[in-house]
Amino acid sequence: MKNALFFILLITLYSFKPQAHQKISESKISAALAFCQKDNMDTSLVIMIDMSIHSGKNRLFVYDFEKEAVIIEGLCAHGVGRGSTATKPVFSNEVGSNCTSLGKFSVKGRSYSNWGINIHYKMYGLEKTNSNAFKRIVVLHSYTPVPNKEIYPQTLFGQSAGCPVLSDATMKKIDDLLKTKKKPVLLWIYT
Repeated sequence: MKNALFFILLITLYSFKPQAHQKISESKISAALAFCQKDNMDTSLVIMIDMSIHSGKNRLFVYDFEKEAVIIEGLCAHGVGRGSTATKPVFSNEVGSNCTSLGKFSVKGRSYSNWGINIHYKMYGLEKTNSNAFKRIVVLHSYTPVPNKEIYPQTLFGQSAGCPVLSDATMKKIDDLLKTKKKPVLLWIYT
């Protein structure tokens, strides 16, 4: 009897495949990879930002397709415009709205930033919900006051005019990955 239970336990352990990440669905990961393949983008990683997660919790996730794992996660500020609050973001693609835009973005073009670690990446909207991203100067960057760790139940608010804004430590990790990429990387903001 003990041998049978041990055998069942071994089979269970070896056949168990952990979920990609509790905060990113398998269908989102599959859709992201298919999009990258179709649009000739980098297929080693994707940056996912789930704006339905509380702003005091990690809601930015860098997912490595080859490792099938989240390799970086961190806080991410949303835009302050149009009545956005720390717990209820308002989304817009309109120039001057100071709101975050939803959808898929192509991230490429490393440049100087006045904020955080002084590096930003250009973001090009790939959908009608974010087609004005480049015109709005929406970029991926850090801002020193953004904490490096979750602050829940406190909220993170007031650091963004529509850009996904990260802590300096998170941005350094992402920069180390992005600056080596030859193709654009997909960044997907969703709720």
